[in-house]
Amino acid sequence: MAKKLSGNEIRQTFIDFFVEHGHAFVPSASLIPGGDSTLLFTNAGMVQFKDVFLGTDKRPYTRAVDSQKCLRVAGKHNDLDEVGRDGSHHTFFEMLGNWSFGDYYKKEAITWAWQLLTDVWGLPKASLYATCFKDDKGNIPQDDEAAQAWRQQPGFDPSHVLFFGRKENFWEMAETGPCGPCSEIHMDRGVQYCNKQDVPKHVCRVNGDCDRFLELWNNVFIQYNRLDADTLEPLPAKHVDTGMGFERLVSVLQGVDSNYKIDLFKGALDVVRSLTGESEQQMYDHFTPYRVIADHARAAAFLIADGVVPGNTGRNYICRMIIRRAARFGTKLELREPFLARVAEAFIDSYGDFYPELVKGRQAIVDNLAREEVRFARTVESGTAFLQGMLDELRKKKKKVLDGAKAFELYATYGLPLEITRDIAREQELDVDVDGFHRAMEEHRLASGAGKAMGLMGGEDAEFYNGLRKVLQAKGKLGKGGVAYDPYGVLEVEGEVLALVANGQTIDEAQAGDSVEVLLPCTPFYVESGGQVSDTGLIRDPGNKWEIEVSEMRKPAAGMVVHVGEVVRGQPRVGDRAVASVDADRRHDIRRNHTATHLLHAALHQVLGENARQAGSLVAPDRFRFDFNHPEAMTPEQIERVERIVNLAVAADYPVKPVEKSRQQAVAEGAMALFGEKYGETVRTITIGDPNQRYSYELCGGTHLDRTSDVGAFLIVSEGSAAAGIRRIEAVTGRGAYELIARRFKALKQAAGLLSSTPEALPEKVESLQDELNAVKKGIAGLRREGAIASFATQLANVPLVHGVPVLAVEVPNADADTLRQLADRFRQNYASGVCVLGSAIDGRPTVIASVSEDLVKRGITAGELVKFVAAPLGGSGGGKPSLAQAGGKDASKLDEALASVPGWVEKKLK
Repeated sequence: MAKKLSGNEIRQTFIDFFVEHGHAFVPSASLIPGGDSTLLFTNAGMVQFKDVFLGTDKRPYTRAVDSQKCLRVAGKHNDLDEVGRDGSHHTFFEMLGNWSFGDYYKKEAITWAWQLLTDVWGLPKASLYATCFKDDKGNIPQDDEAAQAWRQQPGFDPSHVLFFGRKENFWEMAETGPCGPCSEIHMDRGVQYCNKQDVPKHVCRVNGDCDRFLELWNNVFIQYNRLDADTLEPLPAKHVDTGMGFERLVSVLQGVDSNYKIDLFKGALDVVRSLTGESEQQMYDHFTPYRVIADHARAAAFLIADGVVPGNTGRNYICRMIIRRAARFGTKLELREPFLARVAEAFIDSYGDFYPELVKGRQAIVDNLAREEVRFARTVESGTAFLQGMLDELRKKKKKVLDGAKAFELYATYGLPLEITRDIAREQELDVDVDGFHRAMEEHRLASGAGKAMGLMGGEDAEFYNGLRKVLQAKGKLGKGGVAYDPYGVLEVEGEVLALVANGQTIDEAQAGDSVEVLLPCTPFYVESGGQVSDTGLIRDPGNKWEIEVSEMRKPAAGMVVHVGEVVRGQPRVGDRAVASVDADRRHDIRRNHTATHLLHAALHQVLGENARQAGSLVAPDRFRFDFNHPEAMTPEQIERVERIVNLAVAADYPVKPVEKSRQQAVAEGAMALFGEKYGETVRTITIGDPNQRYSYELCGGTHLDRTSDVGAFLIVSEGSAAAGIRRIEAVTGRGAYELIARRFKALKQAAGLLSSTPEALPEKVESLQDELNAVKKGIAGLRREGAIASFATQLANVPLVHGVPVLAVEVPNADADTLRQLADRFRQNYASGVCVLGSAIDGRPTVIASVSEDLVKRGITAGELVKFVAAPLGGSGGGKPSLAQAGGKDASKLDEALASVPGWVEKKLK
């Protein structure tokens, strides 16, 4: 390689090489796995192709190349603890990959890897090693095919083929499912990279414990299906899944000893140095905080660009945590003002050409980072001080591990994430009960109604349905693509009952009351996706001998769409003719609500700005729910404007046009892709309005109206918080909107009747009644005050003495805090020296006022200390000036007891 390539050039060289070898370039999937509830984040290159390996999907290509955004900061794959300690670990990283889905295999994958590394990038052949699989348990055949392919590469040293066991060279997706041997490529970077040279008897070796031999590339050969712990069977189609850490590769090709020294990090690190005033050498002398800040700022920028904003749970918690952790490491560099937005902007400049979502989301990234740093700054000092007290207490008790529930209390109260608490504890040679923290968080989450986050992996019965598909295709019952799925055309189709499935087994006949899954050659029923619920309806015999009520739809395997339902009449049999009918009224209500979500999304952009991006939805027949990124509650005026804009778009009778096109073309044209959704290479776009002046343009696979006027009416039912930084709108359209209008109008007429008013005059009438009510309340308060003063005058004439000091501690019925303060002033007017404590309870809530004369304050009796003493048995606390303080409480039943304790407290102080 003649010249040193930039990181962006290296990435592009990789992609171009495999495109030239027949691979389709596939853009990176979102960091939020679309349609996959088993993962918080995309943590490996294979995630976006997982459904292909599971057999639940097919792609229009058999070879692919990509550079996939990945995040490993939660769950099994969590590199957070190592970030900053060395030059190779990251939370966010890119994984370069080339893929074969039943196309080429080991020989081609190895040949191309060798050509790219040595011929294109010019790495020295003598420095490269290959590892292959040899089962340490002796049950799985040795991978001689891969070893032989390596030995045949020109210039490859045959002695550099090494064999390792299951831990290093066998890949599995899960306990069951696709798996196979892998062949890794390692590079000897030279003895100068060994960090164990001072360790006696240390030997540098591949898969050793020093940094001399660096793993560059992993070729996974998926050739088995694991049925259980001991049973593997060959797959009919073999796949190749390769992965190469992009940052690691760039560090090798640019000749630096750390991923953080590659050109893609330079701009961000220069920003931090400009703030600290340190030289490059000074930065390297204590590189850890710089590395953490750079890594976390990059990860946060990519997360926010993909729609994940800082919050309290799940993905949002992770985003908040890494921002706050970066901010704390900034304090180690004496950075006290918000700075992460500037660091993130440097990464936008470095990565924006390849990842345009960063450029598009620049403002959202900057705003969220700045806002989160300010929030954290408000609480971090008190939070860390509280933590320090806990750690000091641990040492006193000669313990080493902080209770997890206390760590969660720190997060819930002060916003101090577990990872920061653990960092601080470990800096003092202590630790945190991580499992206990997560238990406490889970208990809190379930108690607050959030529910479980993760589900099944998917594909649990893919093998069964794949087998069924092949049998039916062999019989000519199904076409090459499987079930013909078209939820966008007619609502009723006729065909043969190809299969009935109950309890995971095919059956020939079902009885009334049986729960079954029904397979037909074609279906118009929509399968739940993108927030839109599944269709329901009926499958019946044309002669009405039997009927199945369809309650759900699902897609268990590639090309297999099944109807889930219950036999409500008769005995359906395999081979019967059947008519499948979608519930047309329900579908139409769903279409209204789905089109309305697009109208709402566009309206939010007009009112709140482009950063109000969709963050989830539920489209049902009776209502819809729409979550979006926004840091604060919408004002009533903003809600009214959004509702008006949507209804004007409905009245405008805009056309709603679905068009299929390539994903790249659609995105280039400005179509909005929604975070967490899954898109293929061919996408369905929905354009609302004139093509030359669109009202809305989104990627969407859901069902929609033909024209916006069919929405009918649009009403926002509520706007509230779904999570920190996420707002939620619930709305209704069509029949649901009419029913809501009718109910509210009826309630309005009833209220007007009760108040002898018209609906139009009702606000004025209510305002007048409120004025009357306020006047009555003031009169009652005045009477209470007069009664309290009269009662107090009697008590004031006979104040008991404690060691010669007047001490009055009494309850004044039905007195508010202002009245109690006025009475305390009267006490001071009558007694130049003395203590007065007055208490009252209104609506079960006790209030206490304490007054102490200045001469007694000098003797150590303060109103603040006294009022806290009195409030303690009331379940409250308080404070104020040494001469006058106030407290509140929760338990009014103990007010007499609390006041009775005052003379004794004063006596102790006087002594």
